[in-house]
Amino acid sequence: MAIKTPFRIALIGAGRIGKVHAMNIHHHPESVVQYVVDPFGEAAETLAATVGATVAEPETVFADDSVDAIVICSATPTHSDLIERGLLSGKAVFCEKPIDLSIERVNAVLQKTAECTSPFLLGFNRRFDPAAAAMRERVVAGDIGNVELVTVISKDPEPPPVEYIRESGGLFRDMTIHDIDMARFMLGEEPSSVSATASALTSEAIAAENDVDTACLTLQCASGKIAVITNSRRASFGYDQRIEVHGSLGSLRTDNVPATTLVLERAEGVRREPPMHFFIERYADAYRLEWQHFIDVLNGECSPSATGVDGQRALVIADAAYESLNSGARVTIPA
Repeated sequence: MAIKTPFRIALIGAGRIGKVHAMNIHHHPESVVQYVVDPFGEAAETLAATVGATVAEPETVFADDSVDAIVICSATPTHSDLIERGLLSGKAVFCEKPIDLSIERVNAVLQKTAECTSPFLLGFNRRFDPAAAAMRERVVAGDIGNVELVTVISKDPEPPPVEYIRESGGLFRDMTIHDIDMARFMLGEEPSSVSATASALTSEAIAAENDVDTACLTLQCASGKIAVITNSRRASFGYDQRIEVHGSLGSLRTDNVPATTLVLERAEGVRREPPMHFFIERYADAYRLEWQHFIDVLNGECSPSATGVDGQRALVIADAAYESLNSGARVTIPA
């Protein structure tokens, strides 16, 4: 894509994550929010007024040749159609995960847009967390030798509303999929099999929806490398986000980010601040750096870090994890 700044962006979805992206676009010197699209008129009007944009319908966005890119933050069922329309209209696309909850639909999107030349970035934002990005750089540089074991710990501070659970696609497709992507990111190769164990322990409402909220996935690559993912919908002390990569020469580890660096030291012990409460606060830097990465992509300086194929592979693994959970056996992940 030719360099042209500021890039004119159409934001689709004015909810919680849409507001995060809108402000990052608005504050970046090389981008402006031109349009805000949302079926809830009041939400669209409020956000558009904040960033100096115009409220529009999707048809206006896709027909306007001055729009350089669309950012999709709307409900999951809308993603696949919007991705197709955006790429087929010649615009760059940045979409929050997932492409779709159905692997058949994801495959259809990738096939239909295979010949499109505009870039497509999928929002696996944790790749841009400063600590995780530095970890990946050091793994690639060989600082810990050959990777042998990746451990990803991810726990939410509390279960989401049951209305969200009903539309989420289940724990593995909604929450674990971020950790699956991170495991792939750190392993540097594709897992070939998965074993899953899970229960519903934190919420009777989640159990009533036949979903799970506490899980452990073990991924293994053909080379023998292993990744272990542990998830819970409940962590009483805050948002628990940790990664360790162990290799032949040593280990790299990321710790939780505290709300502040305040430390209380007394004779009976030392007390530190708890982790940040949830993802908006914890990954604020990651979202900002993710937008910078997309600007770099638009400027032709790099290729998208997380593509539609990355979304496809993460969903294939999540689906295989459900197959393992239901069968009680280790499952070969489709190539």
